[in-house]
Amino acid sequence: MTIKPIHIVGGGLAGSEAAWQAAQAGVPVFLHEMRGVRGTDAHKTDSLAELVCSNSFRSDDAEANAVGLLHAEMRLANSLIIASGDAHQVPAGGALAVDRDGFSASVTEKLQAHPLVTIVREEMEGLPPADWDQVIIATGPLTAPSLAAAIAAETGETSLAFFDAIAPIIHFDTIDLDTCWFQSRYDKVGPGGTGKDYINCPMNREQYESFVAALLDGEKTEFREWEGTPYFDGCLPIEIMAARGIETLRHGPMKPMGLTNAHKPDEKPYAVVQLRQDNALGTLYNMVGFQTKLKYAEQVRIFRTIPGLENADFARLGGLHRNTYINSPVLLDFSLQLKSRPGLRFAGQITGCEGYVESAAIGLLAGRFAAAERLGLAPSLPPATTAFGALLGHITGGHIVTDEEPGKRSFQPMNVNFGLFPPLEPGAIVKPEGRRFRGKEKAIAKKKAVTARALNDAKAWLGLAQATAAAE
Repeated sequence: MTIKPIHIVGGGLAGSEAAWQAAQAGVPVFLHEMRGVRGTDAHKTDSLAELVCSNSFRSDDAEANAVGLLHAEMRLANSLIIASGDAHQVPAGGALAVDRDGFSASVTEKLQAHPLVTIVREEMEGLPPADWDQVIIATGPLTAPSLAAAIAAETGETSLAFFDAIAPIIHFDTIDLDTCWFQSRYDKVGPGGTGKDYINCPMNREQYESFVAALLDGEKTEFREWEGTPYFDGCLPIEIMAARGIETLRHGPMKPMGLTNAHKPDEKPYAVVQLRQDNALGTLYNMVGFQTKLKYAEQVRIFRTIPGLENADFARLGGLHRNTYINSPVLLDFSLQLKSRPGLRFAGQITGCEGYVESAAIGLLAGRFAAAERLGLAPSLPPATTAFGALLGHITGGHIVTDEEPGKRSFQPMNVNFGLFPPLEPGAIVKPEGRRFRGKEKAIAKKKAVTARALNDAKAWLGLAQATAAAE
């Protein structure tokens, strides 16, 4: 019997993962990507799954970090995105960071080589035709205006939007290593790392305060037509953080804790700018947490006042782009399907998840749900106790509606975090034998209990627990 294809619109992380999952389930896929026909303000290549902001997938700690747990669950589900990330990782302490070009090329090659995947380079100027009865829209935060307008017309909802900023990248050989030093915070060794995975640029108090003043005074890019659009707190421009108070950066991306200046071990830096390897060759480093909307000339002038970066040569300067997302809890059912049009699903950042890994995870779920329906099966929803289920729950119903302000949307973009998981059962946290919890022990024990429960439930949902039992 010939199986009708699924159409996926958008070849970013979510669309690429959705295509892979559906094809691996035996369902043909047409993956429609407009880059190659029409570019965006943020993308630089035509490759699938291009990373336009950071090259980090954040923490890979599956025991005590929610995004690390999501990594682990995606590995269990044979994620293309995580497998490609693992294959192209670069040192980043406890994080999973990737060589962005190698990663994107790997995803593109895998999908091009899959016998059930057809990549179509074209722009969708409206909603897909009605005879496409299984569709996933994964056009991301940079959805083409014509398609965004068509989505708004179909849903009757005004799309929400926020600004997203990207950080500069520096050529390694222009960094002064007589001033800077290699060290991960608290010497933490992560995947493929050594405990010396970041380049650290120290500042004394006078340098730090002058730097903050320069950020505040520097000329910014203005977007009057987008005035009033909120920023996402997880990706704030550095100058917006600086405007919140003189100490904000020192307790955020420029915190000096866990770092000792190798050149002057007796002098505690007042603040530190960290640079993270951005490619496998180690020739490029990005400025961690330095998303910005400063004009290009101002970025060069101000960032070269950072000790060790006086002669920095920038491979890419920071920028600013607009993100859009739909009011998913109102518009989508629990399988990410548009309530007003069965068979039409949304995935990735356009649903209101935030982050590379979260976007890919929602793509993974959408691909599995659509494939199941194409094969005549009911979509199998992940347990709420898993990272998959916690993130899906936020998108499809985790917002708060207040009586005081009827009609006001409280739904906002969200990274996966432990606050999205259901509480543990009583007795799930076992105290150390013969004594009470001390300091942060209870919080750590709670996280480990949540992640252990999640991985067990994810294995059961994926059928891996039964397979293991049968093998034994």
